[in-house]
Amino acid sequence: MATRSGKLNGQIASHSGAGTGDDGNLGSEVELVICTHAGSQPRLGIGNVIEVNDPTSLRERNLDRLDGGSFDVLIVGGGINGAVAAAVLSGRGARVALIDRGDFAAFTSQASSNLVWGGFKYLENYELLLVRKLCMSRNRLIRAYPDNIKVVGFYAALDESGPYAPWFAGLGAAAYWAIGGFKTPRPRVLSAEHIEAEEPVVNTDEVRGGIEYFDAYLKDNDARFVFSFIRSAMDVGAAAANYLELTSATRVDGRWEAQLEDRDGERSLSLNADIIINAAGPFVDGLNRSWGTTTDHRIVYSKGIHLVVPRITDNERVLAFYDDTERLFYVIPMGRRSVIGTTDTRVDTAYSEVTDEDRAFLLAQINDRLDLDSPLTPSDVIAERCGVRPLVVKSSGSSQKDVDWTKLSRKHEIEVDPDQSVVTVFGGKLTDCLNVGEEIAEAVSDLGLALEPDTGTWFGEPAKATRDAFFRRARLMKLDSLRVKPDIEPLSERLWRRYGRRAFDMLDAIEADVSMGQDILENADYLRVELYVAARTEMITNLEDFLRRRSKIDLVVPDSEIRSSDGLREVAEILFGDRAEEKLNEYFAIPALS
Repeated sequence: MATRSGKLNGQIASHSGAGTGDDGNLGSEVELVICTHAGSQPRLGIGNVIEVNDPTSLRERNLDRLDGGSFDVLIVGGGINGAVAAAVLSGRGARVALIDRGDFAAFTSQASSNLVWGGFKYLENYELLLVRKLCMSRNRLIRAYPDNIKVVGFYAALDESGPYAPWFAGLGAAAYWAIGGFKTPRPRVLSAEHIEAEEPVVNTDEVRGGIEYFDAYLKDNDARFVFSFIRSAMDVGAAAANYLELTSATRVDGRWEAQLEDRDGERSLSLNADIIINAAGPFVDGLNRSWGTTTDHRIVYSKGIHLVVPRITDNERVLAFYDDTERLFYVIPMGRRSVIGTTDTRVDTAYSEVTDEDRAFLLAQINDRLDLDSPLTPSDVIAERCGVRPLVVKSSGSSQKDVDWTKLSRKHEIEVDPDQSVVTVFGGKLTDCLNVGEEIAEAVSDLGLALEPDTGTWFGEPAKATRDAFFRRARLMKLDSLRVKPDIEPLSERLWRRYGRRAFDMLDAIEADVSMGQDILENADYLRVELYVAARTEMITNLEDFLRRRSKIDLVVPDSEIRSSDGLREVAEILFGDRAEEKLNEYFAIPALS
């Protein structure tokens, strides 16, 4: 991490109480930003000080470890499947390499609805076993991540054209609650009058009634949740790099030899591994073809979009509606914004974008179902999320056109090729990620890799005692009262949720220098101290990585405000040092959302 030459020199000090990476909050390799102005004394000095403008960045160090390295497992793909694979395997003692040709979580895993749910809508297809499994996975994640994953009500208004009467939907909600082990609040059947009183934004002119059932959602964004697994894997020894493309992989003397290209530089690398895990999401089939692996399953694509708009309801709940095609869509809270979606459209390629027709359809559907002062228009859209769901079908089908994608199950499949030592992960959901990780560990064990016992420390948040100590310290220094603008949540809660143990050192930095507790970008809830830590620990290669995936700034702040912000240049200088101008030019070359 570099800083502005001649103006600001940075130092990082390790917190004396740092632990090992067992929490999932971007790891516990705790590092503290300490800044000095030219000619002055350090503002804070504890622990072992390391210059943050060391030219050997986190990514460069990992590239050096990968190049010429010998690993037990090479994981190709840094979405949710690859991330949990890296976390569980490295946590159980394996030598793990993880690569992605783009940024981590930069494809399907950044385009979800941010929901952690048991699949209520899958009851329509009577997939009871899948719903049971997803509900158990949801419950497990809620227990493991109590600050990151919050239970939320799903408030479904049912109109005359909907497929179900409120009483029947209420039976479904009760069954869903029971299938989930009664671990969420009791569902309710709602009259139209109840809905009008509790959610006046809903247009109840044609509403017969509704239901409220409960699932959960990510307080931050999906991509950051995915990265937390990768960060924790690195904390316990995994070597990982983004923007590193696998160009070839060949079997030599019973091992894989992989050739790699650095897409952010001009460097070629090679490594060898005993096992390859193909976690390339929508690209698994092409990757398998490249090295001659045949599978019983393949991927088909369903495109889904979301529109981010100003906050629609002040209540912290998800609004649910059936659209004109009788498919559920939602209004999901995201801080000061609401996220409308999703859609379900068959496409023939993994690459997708929001079309004018997509946008018009969603806006028309939501405008018909809300009682707004003025209807939402494209000019109200702050950001758009678009991606494909990699859905699993049997390989025997002749083409995607033979598949009714709306009826396809969202369950995952894991296949093992024992002759080539390849594990392929098809499909998958954020909700089921812990099960996917454990199934991958079982698969590589079956291939002969000896793993340490699973102690369950590769995921989850720090212990309650650690959490209590942080909030006690934050309260004593009156952290939350330092904010001069209204926040949607106390600063202490936000820092703890995002950083876990590393948040202790942020308190040290803020206490020593109040400017470290100031927002670095206008209208974005992101502190200067967070940026210094991100530059050191989060492998940010360009501004989009930071704005879209390590944070959600790009989702909640309009493009025009980001691009005109006085703080954007400082962001680039802290993140990229001498390459700041280059990275700013790259960012401005990307067309803004109009």
